[in-house]
Amino acid sequence: MDKNKSNQLNDNNTGSRNLGRLIMQLRRLERQPHTFGSAGPLTPSEIHTIEAIGSEGTVLMSELAGRLGITKGAVTQLIARLEIKELVVRSPHPNDSRGTMISLTEKGKEANTAHEEVQRQFYNQLRAQLSEQEIEIFEKGIDKLNSFLRK
Repeated sequence: MDKNKSNQLNDNNTGSRNLGRLIMQLRRLERQPHTFGSAGPLTPSEIHTIEAIGSEGTVLMSELAGRLGITKGAVTQLIARLEIKELVVRSPHPNDSRGTMISLTEKGKEANTAHEEVQRQFYNQLRAQLSEQEIEIFEKGIDKLNSFLRK
């Protein structure tokens, strides 16, 4: 095998191993509860549900399931846990008796804002370690990875 092919194969193996390590780190982070504002400890699925609802208004339970890519039954269980923690409220749909609307309480909005700040700080710390060219390449790579994973 010529030297260029050998180097390319080693680069592919290194990239594959690094991607595998990244996935393992993300999985580890996804298992650990974190505290956001006065909400107390929240699991990653709980804070991602809060993020998917958003602070701007209400969302249909079925639409929330679609945003999260999970079943309506799974959303119902998550919403029940978040109701107990007083982070969300359910209300009937104003025009469709079959629909249930979900909105954040003030405590839920605080948790969402705190989560956004944690993400912003993390990204700013990451950006501080990169050049402008590296940031551009990183952001394009993340976009492409997200597109690939959505397929």
